[in-house]
Amino acid sequence: MSTATEERDIPVLDFVGIGFGPSNLALAVAMEERNQQQPDQRQLRGVFFEKQPRFGWHRGMLIEDTTMQVSFLKDLVTMRNPTSPHSFLCYLQDKGRLADFINHKMLFPTRIEFHDYLEWVAERFEHLAEYGSEVVELRPVHTADGVIDYFDVVVRKDGELTEHRARNIVLAAGLRPNLPADAVVSERVWHNQQLLHRLEELPESAAKRFIVVGAGQSAAETTEYLHRRYADAQVHAVFARYGYAPADDSAFVNGIFDPEAVDYFFSASDEVKRMLLNYHRGTNYSAVDMDLIDQLYARVYQEKVRGVHRMHIHKISRLTEVHASPNGVRASLRFLPNGEMSVIEADVLVYATGYRPVDPLSLLGELGEHCHRDERGELRVDRDYRVSTQDGLRAGIYLQGSTETSHGITSTLLSNTAVRVGEILDSILLATERPTAALVKDQAVPA
Repeated sequence: MSTATEERDIPVLDFVGIGFGPSNLALAVAMEERNQQQPDQRQLRGVFFEKQPRFGWHRGMLIEDTTMQVSFLKDLVTMRNPTSPHSFLCYLQDKGRLADFINHKMLFPTRIEFHDYLEWVAERFEHLAEYGSEVVELRPVHTADGVIDYFDVVVRKDGELTEHRARNIVLAAGLRPNLPADAVVSERVWHNQQLLHRLEELPESAAKRFIVVGAGQSAAETTEYLHRRYADAQVHAVFARYGYAPADDSAFVNGIFDPEAVDYFFSASDEVKRMLLNYHRGTNYSAVDMDLIDQLYARVYQEKVRGVHRMHIHKISRLTEVHASPNGVRASLRFLPNGEMSVIEADVLVYATGYRPVDPLSLLGELGEHCHRDERGELRVDRDYRVSTQDGLRAGIYLQGSTETSHGITSTLLSNTAVRVGEILDSILLATERPTAALVKDQAVPA
């Protein structure tokens, strides 16, 4: 519980962004472009806090030659502002590779190149970002009429706490690894989020036998990479499906990632929303690019031809027990059709089992009590990505992510990021036009 003190004169920001990954980076770009394009209008002020010491986006999976699954045109800006100087094409021009990229005839750049683009943009907006800064508390600030018109955002950096007052907060806390309930990460059991970092620390003598659990794109990429990088290693892919399923990226179905699809989804009944998510999970979840599926199948087939087997596909199978030690892993495997058990001895087990959004309520603290929820207990979110709140909370809480059940499958994807941040910015601008009451008391960081 914070301590009430005498009122202090604290500058009020229009918003504080929590997290500085691609989503909030795109919001920073949108804010600065709006301010530059309308110099005679009220200039928005925002700042972003990021726990990481520098910008980074899935660095542990920046595997050489892996490509993005979205077009370069779905960068941080183009769908909102095609003339932006912060587009992927402007990045290529700045790097002297525009003609080369065009000659390459590619819609989908490598993941390494797209990450370099994101870093290129992030460097231009370092003045708005505080790295190595963790938001540890959000405190409501009450006005004379008892309404919450502001938030005090408490930030820890280098062991010290600071306070920042804002009319709105934008949560873009990203994703966290999704692991089986009984999984225990250890020295030899990892999530693929840390793949490249952990492999750098792994002795060559302990890189002979791998188990990869999962059937999605990251699992297939991990399996392919381990098989290619370690020429003598045995790689065991384990999943409950019959095989890797191809991602549906056909032209008509891809329309589900269009901006107008968010309008359709948001206005639909709960029954229709569930139907759409079930119909089109194959566009994003547990789905693999067809070229990669063909590549993996060709390797398995050629190993059969040569009579040398290094890639082992354990289909319709599930791990039942995992015993890990500092020197390796012993995994028990059940073949689901007949229940037959087997054991795999390995040096490393990698869970490539996807991600789940960070729960916004874990960050909101006592503010969560002022938020409306649906029948699942999830936050109700309006079309402008603003959390629906009780009348006593007038300050705005916006979500980038954790909105799949309300806004559709693009909730955590790059596809609609540029448009989404424009809509959030428009909503914040409208909110700043209303008058706010005088503060009764301020709240200080406890000593």
